[in-house]
Amino acid sequence: MFKKLRNRFLIVNLVSISIMMLVAFVTIYTITYQNVQRETNMELYKVSDFYHSPFGLGAQQSRGEGQSGGMNGGNFGGFRGPGGDPSAPPARSVSFMIQTDKQWKITDTQSRFDMEESLYTQALQKVDHEKTGQGDSNRWTGQFALDGTDWAYVVDPSGDGHMIVFMDVTAQQGILTNLVYTFTVVGLMMLIVIYFLSRYFANRSIAPVREAFEKQKQFIADASHELKTPLAIINTNTDVLLANQEETVESQAKWLHYIKSETERMSGLTNDLLYLTQMEDSRSTLIHTRFNMSEAVESIVLPMEAVIFEKNITLDYSIAPDLMVHGNPEQIKQVVLILLDNAVKYSGPTGAVNITLQKQNHDVMLTISNTGEGIAPEHLDRIFDRFYRTDASRARKHGGHGLGLAIAKSIVEQHKGEIYAKSVVGEGATFYVRLS
Repeated sequence: MFKKLRNRFLIVNLVSISIMMLVAFVTIYTITYQNVQRETNMELYKVSDFYHSPFGLGAQQSRGEGQSGGMNGGNFGGFRGPGGDPSAPPARSVSFMIQTDKQWKITDTQSRFDMEESLYTQALQKVDHEKTGQGDSNRWTGQFALDGTDWAYVVDPSGDGHMIVFMDVTAQQGILTNLVYTFTVVGLMMLIVIYFLSRYFANRSIAPVREAFEKQKQFIADASHELKTPLAIINTNTDVLLANQEETVESQAKWLHYIKSETERMSGLTNDLLYLTQMEDSRSTLIHTRFNMSEAVESIVLPMEAVIFEKNITLDYSIAPDLMVHGNPEQIKQVVLILLDNAVKYSGPTGAVNITLQKQNHDVMLTISNTGEGIAPEHLDRIFDRFYRTDASRARKHGGHGLGLAIAKSIVEQHKGEIYAKSVVGEGATFYVRLS
């Protein structure tokens, strides 16, 4: 179940991030494409304007003169070459011009580079294939690839034909191609990294859910076990009563007492469970006030003194007077009662219980310790879990359901306090409650 939950989390996360990355990459590519096209068109128009200028036209050399592009020198990049020569074409890229008549027959060519005759013919054929739908009086542009080179062109209709200017834009198109490759590689690498990161965080996110689920399963199993025993006893004793219907109630009082005892046990268990649930649901509605913690502890310890003495257990206590804390006094008394009753149960024969309440910095510290077998280190972190017992058989002998410490912890946490235990095996255990 948790594996499916993790995989579902991974899929949703990867799909969401992939969509966001795709949108981001498409946006960046679109903006870059528009910028490249804008710069390409601007440069193309500059070159075209040059060929339309008197400098360009005056320098033309026809093919019939044996020179293809009789223009001399110059640098593309502006209307003036090095030294400000106005007769030099702008030449950031390789360019050439074809002059045609109205029937798209080549009448003249011009370039600063030596071009093969076939290039002019092939370039014109590319334009001829794309001129469908274009008007005869409007300037229009286009692009095509020829022998591994990308060319952009602009067609300027004139009275006696067309002037077509071509410019090499392979570098500009290479920018867009490299951008696509870069996005692909970066996207794949990011998805791989995100996959492992998502897997790591998915496992960490699911861990508390798995822990809660396991605790819930354990809780149901423990509650069922706690209810199973008294129900079995009640059922057995009821069968005994039914099998001896002719007997009087007085003669069968023993079985009735067993039923009543187990019924009370089940009632106590359900009441504790309901109490825990109610506490979790009412964390924000409980009213806390400033009260005298010293008097609250004394009100629990003093009545218990005689009971503890009858069990041949030594009780020592040291309670500092007038220590004030913020909280609910009845709930704090319940915590003291739970810890004290727990200490008495497990102090062992002729054992000892010690209670201390004192000021510690800005907090109030309650300490309840006892002699006895103590608690093994592996159990210290779990003794506050519901139904948890370090020794189930010993716990059943002393009574209880394993909910007392869970209730105490819930109350202390509700008061934004701290409760924990320390123990040395064979010497006893000490429980600490810190409140402010």
